[in-house]
Amino acid sequence: MYKVLTLNNISVKGLERLPRSHYEVASEFQQPDAVLLRSFKMHDWEIPDTLKAVGRAGAGVNNIPIDKMSARGIPVFNAPGANANAVKELVLGCMLSAARNLFPAWEYARNLQGTDISKQVEAGKKQFVGFELSKHTLGVIGLGAIGVKVANGAQALGMQVIGYDPHITVKNAWQLSSHVKQALSVEDMLSQVDLVTVHVPLQEATRHIINGERLQEARQGLMIFNFSRDGIVDDVAVCEAIKAGRVNGYVCDFPSNLLKNHERVITLPHLGASTKEAEENCAIMVADQVRDYLENGTVHNSVNFPEIEMPRNGGPRLLVVNSNVPHVIERISSALANANLNIMDMLNRSRGDMACTLVDVNNPIPQSVVDEICAKDGVLKVRTL
Repeated sequence: MYKVLTLNNISVKGLERLPRSHYEVASEFQQPDAVLLRSFKMHDWEIPDTLKAVGRAGAGVNNIPIDKMSARGIPVFNAPGANANAVKELVLGCMLSAARNLFPAWEYARNLQGTDISKQVEAGKKQFVGFELSKHTLGVIGLGAIGVKVANGAQALGMQVIGYDPHITVKNAWQLSSHVKQALSVEDMLSQVDLVTVHVPLQEATRHIINGERLQEARQGLMIFNFSRDGIVDDVAVCEAIKAGRVNGYVCDFPSNLLKNHERVITLPHLGASTKEAEENCAIMVADQVRDYLENGTVHNSVNFPEIEMPRNGGPRLLVVNSNVPHVIERISSALANANLNIMDMLNRSRGDMACTLVDVNNPIPQSVVDEICAKDGVLKVRTL
Protein backbone atom coordinates (compact mmCIF):
# COMPACT_ATOMS: atom_id res chain seq x y z
CA MET A 1 0.00 0.00 0.00
CA TYR A 2 1.50 3.30 -1.14
CA LYS A 3 0.74 6.53 0.71
CA VAL A 4 0.25 9.59 -1.52
CA LEU A 5 0.21 13.05 0.06
CA THR A 6 -1.65 15.84 -1.74
CA LEU A 7 -0.30 19.30 -0.91
CA ASN A 8 -2.92 21.01 -3.11
CA ASN A 9 -6.34 20.06 -4.41
CA ILE A 10 -5.79 17.55 -7.21
CA SER A 11 -8.51 16.75 -9.74
CA VAL A 12 -10.54 13.68 -8.82
CA LYS A 13 -9.98 12.42 -12.37
CA GLY A 14 -6.28 12.14 -11.55
CA LEU A 15 -6.70 10.60 -8.11
CA GLU A 16 -8.96 7.95 -9.62
CA ARG A 17 -5.90 6.65 -11.47
CA LEU A 18 -4.52 5.46 -8.11
CA PRO A 19 -6.55 2.35 -7.20
CA ARG A 20 -7.65 2.12 -3.58
CA SER A 21 -6.44 -1.46 -3.45
CA HIS A 22 -2.83 -0.24 -3.58
CA TYR A 23 -2.94 3.49 -2.78
CA GLU A 24 -4.04 5.58 0.17
CA VAL A 25 -4.43 9.27 -0.71
CA ALA A 26 -4.78 12.04 1.87
CA SER A 27 -3.85 15.67 2.51
CA GLU A 28 -2.02 14.71 5.72
CA PHE A 29 0.60 11.99 6.01
CA GLN A 30 3.70 11.82 8.18
CA GLN A 31 5.61 9.33 6.03
CA PRO A 32 4.33 9.51 2.42
CA ASP A 33 5.72 7.50 -0.46
CA ALA A 34 4.80 10.18 -2.99
CA VAL A 35 3.60 13.78 -3.14
CA LEU A 36 1.21 15.33 -5.63
CA LEU A 37 0.98 19.12 -5.78
CA ARG A 38 0.26 22.14 -7.94
CA SER A 39 1.41 25.51 -6.54
CA PHE A 40 2.52 24.53 -3.00
CA LYS A 41 6.02 25.88 -2.30
CA MET A 42 8.18 22.96 -1.20
CA HIS A 43 11.48 24.76 -0.71
CA ASP A 44 11.09 24.93 3.09
CA TRP A 45 9.18 21.65 3.33
CA GLU A 46 10.93 18.89 5.27
CA ILE A 47 11.56 15.92 2.97
CA PRO A 48 10.67 12.64 4.73
CA ASP A 49 12.96 9.64 4.35
CA THR A 50 10.09 7.61 2.90
CA LEU A 51 9.53 9.92 -0.08
CA LYS A 52 10.12 8.20 -3.42
CA ALA A 53 8.51 10.53 -6.00
CA VAL A 54 7.06 14.03 -6.47
CA GLY A 55 4.45 14.83 -9.09
CA ARG A 56 3.62 18.40 -10.15
CA ALA A 57 0.21 18.65 -11.86
CA GLY A 58 1.44 21.29 -14.27
CA ALA A 59 4.49 22.21 -16.32
CA GLY A 60 6.57 24.62 -14.19
CA VAL A 61 8.49 23.22 -11.22
CA ASN A 62 10.17 26.30 -9.71
CA ASN A 63 8.12 25.75 -6.52
CA ILE A 64 10.01 22.46 -5.98
CA PRO A 65 13.64 22.17 -4.73
CA ILE A 66 14.91 20.05 -7.61
CA ASP A 67 18.51 19.89 -6.36
CA LYS A 68 17.43 18.65 -2.94
CA MET A 69 15.22 16.00 -4.49
CA SER A 70 17.98 14.84 -6.80
CA ALA A 71 20.42 14.56 -3.90
CA ARG A 72 17.95 12.22 -2.19
CA GLY A 73 17.35 10.13 -5.32
CA ILE A 74 13.78 11.39 -5.77
CA PRO A 75 12.41 12.04 -9.28
CA VAL A 76 10.23 15.09 -9.89
CA PHE A 77 7.56 14.56 -12.52
CA ASN A 78 5.57 17.25 -14.32
CA ALA A 79 2.87 17.34 -16.98
CA PRO A 80 4.28 19.12 -20.06
CA GLY A 81 1.68 19.71 -22.71
CA ALA A 82 -1.31 18.70 -20.60
CA ASN A 83 -2.38 22.33 -20.23
CA ALA A 84 -1.03 23.48 -23.61
CA ASN A 85 -4.41 23.91 -25.29
CA ALA A 86 -5.77 25.95 -22.37
CA VAL A 87 -2.81 28.33 -22.48
CA LYS A 88 -2.92 28.55 -26.28
CA GLU A 89 -6.57 29.57 -26.27
CA LEU A 90 -5.97 32.20 -23.57
CA VAL A 91 -2.98 33.67 -25.41
CA LEU A 92 -4.81 33.89 -28.73
CA GLY A 93 -7.88 35.29 -26.99
CA CYS A 94 -5.80 38.00 -25.34
CA MET A 95 -4.08 38.82 -28.62
CA LEU A 96 -7.47 39.37 -30.25
CA SER A 97 -8.68 41.38 -27.26
CA ALA A 98 -5.57 43.55 -27.11
CA ALA A 99 -5.52 44.16 -30.86
CA ARG A 100 -9.11 45.43 -30.73
CA ASN A 101 -8.76 47.21 -27.34
CA LEU A 102 -11.65 45.14 -25.96
CA PHE A 103 -10.73 45.46 -22.30
CA PRO A 104 -10.62 49.29 -22.14
CA ALA A 105 -13.60 49.50 -24.52
CA TRP A 106 -15.65 47.25 -22.25
CA GLU A 107 -14.67 49.36 -19.24
CA TYR A 108 -15.69 52.51 -21.13
CA ALA A 109 -19.08 51.03 -22.04
CA ARG A 110 -19.73 49.90 -18.46
CA ASN A 111 -19.25 53.43 -17.17
CA LEU A 112 -21.55 55.18 -19.64
CA GLN A 113 -24.39 57.04 -17.93
CA GLY A 114 -27.66 58.64 -19.01
CA THR A 115 -30.96 57.52 -20.51
CA ASP A 116 -29.63 57.58 -24.07
CA ILE A 117 -25.98 56.55 -24.32
CA SER A 118 -25.90 55.96 -28.08
CA LYS A 119 -24.37 59.39 -28.78
CA GLN A 120 -21.64 58.74 -26.19
CA VAL A 121 -20.93 55.42 -27.84
CA GLU A 122 -20.44 56.96 -31.27
CA ALA A 123 -18.31 59.79 -29.87
CA GLY A 124 -16.15 57.56 -27.73
CA LYS A 125 -15.50 54.55 -29.94
CA LYS A 126 -12.81 56.38 -31.93
CA GLN A 127 -10.37 56.04 -29.04
CA PHE A 128 -10.59 52.24 -29.24
CA VAL A 129 -9.66 51.75 -32.90
CA GLY A 130 -7.57 48.58 -33.13
CA PHE A 131 -5.87 46.49 -35.77
CA GLU A 132 -6.34 43.12 -37.46
CA LEU A 133 -4.02 40.31 -36.45
CA SER A 134 -3.93 38.89 -39.96
CA LYS A 135 -1.98 41.94 -41.14
CA HIS A 136 0.77 41.55 -38.55
CA THR A 137 3.72 39.38 -37.53
CA LEU A 138 3.96 37.38 -34.30
CA GLY A 139 7.16 36.23 -32.65
CA VAL A 140 7.08 33.10 -30.46
CA ILE A 141 9.99 32.60 -28.07
CA GLY A 142 10.04 28.97 -26.95
CA LEU A 143 8.64 26.24 -29.17
CA GLY A 144 7.67 23.61 -26.65
CA ALA A 145 4.19 22.10 -26.39
CA ILE A 146 2.53 25.48 -25.76
CA GLY A 147 4.66 27.59 -28.08
CA VAL A 148 4.05 25.25 -31.02
CA LYS A 149 0.27 25.39 -30.49
CA VAL A 150 0.35 29.20 -30.23
CA ALA A 151 2.48 29.50 -33.38
CA ASN A 152 0.24 27.17 -35.36
CA GLY A 153 -2.92 28.87 -34.07
CA ALA A 154 -1.65 32.32 -34.96
CA GLN A 155 -0.62 31.14 -38.40
CA ALA A 156 -4.12 29.71 -38.90
CA LEU A 157 -5.51 33.18 -38.09
CA GLY A 158 -3.52 34.55 -41.02
CA MET A 159 -0.58 35.98 -39.10
CA GLN A 160 3.02 35.75 -40.20
CA VAL A 161 4.85 33.83 -37.46
CA ILE A 162 8.54 33.80 -36.55
CA GLY A 163 9.78 31.30 -33.95
CA TYR A 164 12.91 31.15 -31.81
CA ASP A 165 14.03 28.11 -29.84
CA PRO A 166 17.60 26.83 -30.10
CA HIS A 167 16.60 23.72 -28.12
CA ILE A 168 13.46 22.66 -30.01
CA THR A 169 12.90 18.91 -29.89
CA VAL A 170 12.43 16.75 -32.96
CA LYS A 171 8.90 15.90 -31.76
CA ASN A 172 7.89 19.57 -31.51
CA ALA A 173 9.59 20.42 -34.78
CA TRP A 174 7.42 17.82 -36.53
CA GLN A 175 4.29 19.43 -35.06
CA LEU A 176 5.25 23.00 -35.99
CA SER A 177 3.74 24.48 -39.15
CA SER A 178 6.22 24.60 -42.02
CA HIS A 179 5.16 28.22 -42.62
CA VAL A 180 6.70 29.37 -39.31
CA LYS A 181 10.00 31.13 -40.02
CA GLN A 182 13.10 30.82 -37.87
CA ALA A 183 14.74 33.68 -35.99
CA LEU A 184 18.47 33.51 -35.33
CA SER A 185 18.23 35.24 -31.95
CA VAL A 186 15.81 37.10 -29.68
CA GLU A 187 17.17 40.40 -31.00
CA ASP A 188 16.71 39.22 -34.58
CA MET A 189 13.10 38.32 -33.82
CA LEU A 190 12.17 41.54 -31.99
CA SER A 191 13.35 43.63 -34.91
CA GLN A 192 10.86 41.86 -37.22
CA VAL A 193 7.65 41.34 -35.22
CA ASP A 194 4.65 43.41 -34.15
CA LEU A 195 3.70 41.10 -31.29
CA VAL A 196 5.82 38.71 -29.23
CA THR A 197 4.81 35.94 -26.82
CA VAL A 198 7.14 33.98 -24.52
CA HIS A 199 6.74 30.30 -23.64
CA VAL A 200 9.89 29.21 -21.82
CA PRO A 201 10.57 27.94 -18.27
CA LEU A 202 12.03 30.38 -15.73
CA GLN A 203 15.76 29.71 -15.48
CA GLU A 204 18.79 31.91 -15.17
CA ALA A 205 19.20 31.81 -18.94
CA THR A 206 15.60 32.94 -19.50
CA ARG A 207 15.16 35.46 -16.69
CA HIS A 208 14.39 38.86 -18.28
CA ILE A 209 14.70 37.37 -21.76
CA ILE A 210 12.71 40.46 -22.74
CA ASN A 211 14.70 43.33 -21.21
CA GLY A 212 15.50 46.99 -21.75
CA GLU A 213 18.51 46.39 -23.97
CA ARG A 214 16.61 44.08 -26.30
CA LEU A 215 13.60 46.41 -26.40
CA GLN A 216 15.89 49.08 -27.81
CA GLU A 217 16.22 46.87 -30.91
CA ALA A 218 12.51 46.03 -31.12
CA ARG A 219 10.14 47.22 -33.83
CA GLN A 220 8.27 50.39 -32.86
CA GLY A 221 4.85 49.71 -31.31
CA LEU A 222 5.61 46.15 -30.16
CA MET A 223 2.97 44.34 -28.07
CA ILE A 224 4.28 41.83 -25.49
CA PHE A 225 2.48 38.77 -24.06
CA ASN A 226 3.75 36.75 -21.09
CA PHE A 227 1.73 33.72 -20.03
CA SER A 228 4.83 31.73 -19.09
CA ARG A 229 6.30 32.79 -15.73
CA ASP A 230 6.78 35.98 -13.74
CA GLY A 231 10.38 37.09 -14.26
CA ILE A 232 10.67 36.03 -17.90
CA VAL A 233 9.90 39.63 -18.88
CA ASP A 234 11.52 42.64 -17.16
CA ASP A 235 8.35 44.49 -16.12
CA VAL A 236 10.19 47.69 -15.21
CA ALA A 237 11.90 47.83 -18.61
CA VAL A 238 8.59 47.22 -20.38
CA CYS A 239 6.87 50.05 -18.49
CA GLU A 240 9.74 52.38 -19.36
CA ALA A 241 9.51 51.31 -23.02
CA ILE A 242 5.75 51.99 -23.00
CA LYS A 243 6.38 55.46 -21.57
CA ALA A 244 8.98 56.10 -24.26
CA GLY A 245 6.56 54.99 -26.96
CA ARG A 246 8.57 51.99 -28.17
CA VAL A 247 6.11 49.42 -26.76
CA ASN A 248 2.38 49.72 -27.43
CA GLY A 249 1.12 47.36 -24.73
CA TYR A 250 1.81 44.47 -22.38
CA VAL A 251 -0.50 41.58 -21.45
CA CYS A 252 0.56 39.12 -18.76
CA ASP A 253 -0.74 36.58 -16.27
CA PHE A 254 1.20 37.96 -13.30
CA PRO A 255 -0.22 41.10 -11.65
CA SER A 256 1.94 43.39 -9.51
CA ASN A 257 1.55 46.81 -7.97
CA LEU A 258 3.67 48.18 -10.80
CA LEU A 259 1.46 46.72 -13.51
CA LYS A 260 -2.11 46.40 -12.27
CA ASN A 261 -3.18 50.02 -12.84
CA HIS A 262 -1.00 50.82 -15.84
CA GLU A 263 -3.14 52.16 -18.70
CA ARG A 264 -1.25 50.19 -21.38
CA VAL A 265 -0.99 46.94 -19.41
CA ILE A 266 -3.53 44.15 -18.96
CA THR A 267 -2.90 41.73 -16.09
CA LEU A 268 -4.82 38.53 -15.40
CA PRO A 269 -4.73 36.46 -12.16
CA HIS A 270 -2.60 33.56 -13.46
CA LEU A 271 -5.37 31.98 -15.53
CA GLY A 272 -3.15 30.17 -18.05
CA ALA A 273 -4.07 26.60 -17.07
CA SER A 274 -7.27 27.44 -15.20
CA THR A 275 -9.71 25.29 -17.10
CA LYS A 276 -11.42 22.15 -15.90
CA GLU A 277 -9.99 20.24 -18.83
CA ALA A 278 -6.41 21.34 -18.19
CA GLU A 279 -6.57 20.54 -14.48
CA GLU A 280 -7.92 17.08 -15.25
CA ASN A 281 -5.33 16.43 -17.97
CA CYS A 282 -2.45 17.49 -15.71
CA ALA A 283 -3.68 15.41 -12.78
CA ILE A 284 -4.21 12.31 -14.92
CA MET A 285 -0.80 12.60 -16.57
CA VAL A 286 1.16 13.12 -13.39
CA ALA A 287 -0.74 10.47 -11.40
CA ASP A 288 -0.05 7.90 -14.14
CA GLN A 289 3.65 8.81 -14.17
CA VAL A 290 4.04 8.61 -10.39
CA ARG A 291 2.18 5.30 -10.28
CA ASP A 292 4.30 3.78 -13.05
CA TYR A 293 7.46 4.83 -11.23
CA LEU A 294 6.35 3.49 -7.85
CA GLU A 295 5.24 0.16 -9.30
CA ASN A 296 7.71 -0.40 -12.16
CA GLY A 297 10.54 2.13 -11.88
CA THR A 298 9.48 3.67 -15.20
CA VAL A 299 10.41 7.33 -15.69
CA HIS A 300 8.54 9.57 -18.13
CA ASN A 301 8.49 13.38 -18.03
CA SER A 302 10.83 13.84 -15.09
CA VAL A 303 12.71 17.13 -14.86
CA ASN A 304 15.70 15.61 -13.06
CA PHE A 305 15.81 11.89 -14.00
CA PRO A 306 16.57 10.16 -17.31
CA GLU A 307 13.75 8.57 -19.30
CA ILE A 308 13.74 4.85 -18.60
CA GLU A 309 11.29 2.04 -19.34
CA MET A 310 11.78 -1.73 -19.45
CA PRO A 311 9.03 -4.36 -19.90
CA ARG A 312 8.53 -6.57 -16.84
CA ASN A 313 9.69 -10.19 -17.01
CA GLY A 314 7.21 -11.30 -14.39
CA GLY A 315 9.74 -11.60 -11.58
CA PRO A 316 11.26 -9.32 -8.94
CA ARG A 317 12.74 -6.02 -10.07
CA LEU A 318 15.49 -3.89 -8.56
CA LEU A 319 15.64 -0.10 -9.06
CA VAL A 320 18.89 1.69 -8.28
CA VAL A 321 19.19 5.49 -8.39
CA ASN A 322 22.73 6.79 -8.22
CA SER A 323 25.09 9.58 -9.10
CA ASN A 324 26.41 9.16 -12.64
CA VAL A 325 29.82 7.73 -11.67
CA PRO A 326 31.81 4.70 -12.90
CA HIS A 327 31.51 1.09 -11.62
CA VAL A 328 28.00 1.26 -10.17
CA ILE A 329 26.54 -1.30 -12.61
CA GLU A 330 29.52 -3.58 -11.92
CA ARG A 331 28.83 -3.38 -8.18
CA ILE A 332 25.11 -4.04 -8.64
CA SER A 333 25.86 -7.13 -10.75
CA SER A 334 28.40 -8.37 -8.25
CA ALA A 335 25.99 -8.03 -5.31
CA LEU A 336 23.27 -9.92 -7.19
CA ALA A 337 25.68 -12.65 -8.29
CA ASN A 338 26.96 -13.14 -4.74
CA ALA A 339 23.35 -13.80 -3.70
CA ASN A 340 22.96 -16.38 -6.52
CA LEU A 341 20.46 -14.17 -8.34
CA ASN A 342 20.39 -14.47 -12.12
CA ILE A 343 19.87 -11.24 -14.12
CA MET A 344 17.01 -11.72 -16.59
CA ASP A 345 17.13 -8.19 -18.01
CA MET A 346 18.91 -4.91 -17.25
CA LEU A 347 18.64 -1.32 -18.44
CA ASN A 348 20.72 1.69 -17.43
CA ARG A 349 20.08 5.30 -18.37
CA SER A 350 21.77 8.56 -17.34
CA ARG A 351 21.02 12.26 -17.49
CA GLY A 352 23.65 14.70 -16.39
CA ASP A 353 24.68 13.77 -12.85
CA MET A 354 21.83 11.28 -12.37
CA ALA A 355 21.57 7.63 -13.41
CA CYS A 356 18.95 4.89 -13.02
CA THR A 357 19.28 1.15 -13.40
CA LEU A 358 16.46 -1.39 -13.65
CA VAL A 359 17.31 -5.05 -13.10
CA ASP A 360 14.91 -7.99 -13.39
CA VAL A 361 16.05 -11.17 -11.59
CA ASN A 362 14.82 -14.75 -11.26
CA ASN A 363 14.16 -14.91 -7.50
CA PRO A 364 13.15 -12.58 -4.64
CA ILE A 365 15.84 -10.10 -3.64
CA PRO A 366 16.95 -10.37 0.03
CA GLN A 367 17.11 -7.21 2.10
CA SER A 368 20.79 -7.90 2.66
CA VAL A 369 21.42 -7.35 -1.08
CA VAL A 370 19.50 -4.07 -0.99
CA ASP A 371 21.53 -2.95 2.03
CA GLU A 372 24.80 -3.94 0.34
CA ILE A 373 24.01 -1.94 -2.81
CA CYS A 374 22.81 1.03 -0.73
CA ALA A 375 26.20 1.16 0.95
CA LYS A 376 28.06 1.57 -2.35
CA ASP A 377 29.58 4.96 -3.17
CA GLY A 378 27.29 7.16 -5.25
CA VAL A 379 24.13 5.13 -4.65
CA LEU A 380 21.22 7.37 -3.59
CA LYS A 381 18.24 5.04 -3.39
CA VAL A 382 17.50 1.34 -3.89
CA ARG A 383 14.06 -0.24 -4.15
CA THR A 384 12.66 -3.68 -4.87
CA LEU A 385 9.55 -3.72 -7.07
